[in-house]
Amino acid sequence: MQISPIRNAIAEAAAVIVLPSGVGKLVSTGYVPDSVVTPCFYVGEVEVNFDKTMGRGTDELVFTCRAYASRADDKSSQRILDAMLSGGGPASLKAAIEAARGAPGELALGGLADDLHIQRIQGYRWFEHAGSTYLGAELTIKVIGDGST
Repeated sequence: MQISPIRNAIAEAAAVIVLPSGVGKLVSTGYVPDSVVTPCFYVGEVEVNFDKTMGRGTDELVFTCRAYASRADDKSSQRILDAMLSGGGPASLKAAIEAARGAPGELALGGLADDLHIQRIQGYRWFEHAGSTYLGAELTIKVIGDGST
C-alpha cells in the first residue's frame, strides 16, 4: 500500500460530513497542516506493520488522526466534537470514513486498500498546534491492504 494516497482518501472521506447549522464546513487534509482553521480534521502520524501475512501478502497501517472543534472552551465547541465523534448522523466522522469501505466485495478507499476500520476515539483534550491550543480528539484508523504494492 502507498501511504500518501491513503492519507488523502481518508481526508476526502471525512470531508463529506455535514456539521450543525452555523458551524461552517469541515477543513479536511491528509497531512498535518501548518496552521489550523477550525473545524478541522487531519491525518497525522502513521504506524506501519509489515508482513501481517506471509509473502508480503498484507500490511497494516494505523493512522492517528485529529479533529479540532475550536480554540474556545465552551459548550458549542464540545457539541461540535460530540457530533463529529458520534457513531452515526450527518456529522459523524466514523460513518463518513467507514462509508469509504465500499460495498461488500469491493476494495476500500476507491481500491487503495482491502479494508479500514476506526478502532478508537479518545479525547476530549487540549491540543497544542503551531503555537495555538485547540479543543479536540484523536481517532485511530486501521487500514489493511496488499503489502506488495
